[in-house]
Amino acid sequence: MMLPGILYYIIYHYIPMGGLLIAFKKYNLVKGIWGSEWAGLDNFRTVFTSPDFPDLIRNTLIISVYRIAFNMLPDVLLALILNEIRVQWFKRAIQTVTYGPYFLSWIIVYGLVFSFLAPDAGLISTWWRDHTGETLNLLTDKDWFRPILILTDIWKSTGYGAIIYLAALATINHELYEAAVVDGAGRWRQIWHITLPGIREVFVLLLILRIGHILDAGFEQVYIFLNARVYEVGDIIDTWVFRRGIESLDFSVAAAVGFFKSVIGFILVVSANKLAKKLGGSGIW
Repeated sequence: MMLPGILYYIIYHYIPMGGLLIAFKKYNLVKGIWGSEWAGLDNFRTVFTSPDFPDLIRNTLIISVYRIAFNMLPDVLLALILNEIRVQWFKRAIQTVTYGPYFLSWIIVYGLVFSFLAPDAGLISTWWRDHTGETLNLLTDKDWFRPILILTDIWKSTGYGAIIYLAALATINHELYEAAVVDGAGRWRQIWHITLPGIREVFVLLLILRIGHILDAGFEQVYIFLNARVYEVGDIIDTWVFRRGIESLDFSVAAAVGFFKSVIGFILVVSANKLAKKLGGSGIW
């Protein structure tokens, strides 16, 4: 029964790792991986000495930390609210409304945002101009680019994140709540002493996984929302790699960046897992 899954990971995850050789070669499409000239660490030097690299690292880390800090708590809060709702039809309706945006592509989400914030025709921009006489152009404002990213990501992914915590809440023994009621604990006490500890391990697990992907700041969303006026605060590693690797056909440098991200992600996951165990959690392994 495990064979199909094992074959899938071998064929599509482990065998392609041989392509990491591109990071150490001057890759040529005609010559292929094995025929291309060996470059050693030259591609990594190109990346680390690039004048854009410090800004890319800073923007990537800031956006990723914002995602971790502001996106995980709404998931927990929504799950707790849904868990307390006793009217089933209302609970299902709220779940449907909050879970629906997860299936929308970022192109559609950007279209919705653009319909509200477009400088000349957006609903909010038009209302602001009619009432203040000023032009509102948030999509090209450096101060608003990151908040818009975080807010749209919260709107899109909170419903899906809440489902994971709802599954964890379903595993909590209801006898604990009955015992708490006998002891005189109210709903807030039950949430604090039973519900939150019941989902702590799941929260730590998801936090460790997010830390491991801290250099992945959400390429699709950032690339779609990015424009020339906000490059200073919005250009991240993945968008730079896309321009360098796909648009400029410099696959070697792009592979070097991917290798660098993988190594950093591995170190962060191992470190976060050890820290979680020292703090009393079970970690991932």
